[in-house]
Amino acid sequence: MHWASVLLVASLCRVSMSQYEDYEDMFWLQAYLRSQSSSYNYSPYYGDEVPAYSYIPAESPDGEPVPEPPVSRECPHECECPPNFSSALYCDTRNLKYIPFVPSRMKYAYFQNNQITTIQEGAFDNATSLEWIALHGNQITSEKMGKRVFAKLKNLERLYLDHNNLTKMPTPLPRSLRELHLGYNQISRVPSNALEGLENLTALYLGHNQILEIGSNLRGLKSLIVVDLSYNQLRRVPDGLPSSLEQLYLDHNQIYSVSEDFFKASPRLHYVRMSHNSLTNDGLASNAFNTSSLLELDLSYNRLQKIPKVSTSLENFYLQGNRINGAQKSE
Repeated sequence: MHWASVLLVASLCRVSMSQYEDYEDMFWLQAYLRSQSSSYNYSPYYGDEVPAYSYIPAESPDGEPVPEPPVSRECPHECECPPNFSSALYCDTRNLKYIPFVPSRMKYAYFQNNQITTIQEGAFDNATSLEWIALHGNQITSEKMGKRVFAKLKNLERLYLDHNNLTKMPTPLPRSLRELHLGYNQISRVPSNALEGLENLTALYLGHNQILEIGSNLRGLKSLIVVDLSYNQLRRVPDGLPSSLEQLYLDHNQIYSVSEDFFKASPRLHYVRMSHNSLTNDGLASNAFNTSSLLELDLSYNRLQKIPKVSTSLENFYLQGNRINGAQKSE
């Protein structure tokens, strides 16, 4: 089992890293992953490929630090704007209760691990070139978030709002968005228009919420590769999964059935995790998981009494914690 896990991690890393094709994106992904306090076991980690950020103030000839320049609109006094990373604003882990002024040149803004409760309307209107906004690990509520606070950010690609107190999906979101992180909140529903127009979205993280149903709201996400809906209260698999989907995480829900056409809409689906649900053989269509595209299937800790039919191309199959007493022939 150990060698299978190693192979699985390597495969997942290859799939996830394919989302970051240019050097600048990869660099900032590495910087972000080092700064975050929480981790996702399905996300890649890149070790020490790039030296960690370290800003050392300039010194005068006699070795004394040069006095800091007066506070200006070039950099808010609450944050750091390192001269060697002129498009990055570091405001993380500073006990901030508000979002400071964001200079217009910024592309990457880090506000994680503070005590921010409010995102005021117009908070980013001066910095419409932002590509990354990291707001995870705060105390932001849906009631205190501007209704169109992200709408003007036409270049925004990655938005991190995990580990907050959100009860609603933030809308509207810009069409440029590629990753949306909303895990570890209190979201209970995904409105039909919440993801409308996000045709460039490749990764959607909604794990550890209170979502009861998502319906067919993923259908229009034509670029979607990864969906995490684990640790929610879903009773059924989402309808109309996009054809681009490769990784689907539905573990720790209350799903009890899977239909015959589960894979027909998503022929590229390689990794499916549905452990810790309420699946029974009566609730599974006979060929629900019998598809040649599937490489990993996790059905552990359900209520299965027989092994479901699967394709011989399947590489990793997890069934521990069930009530297996017989087998159906695999094809």
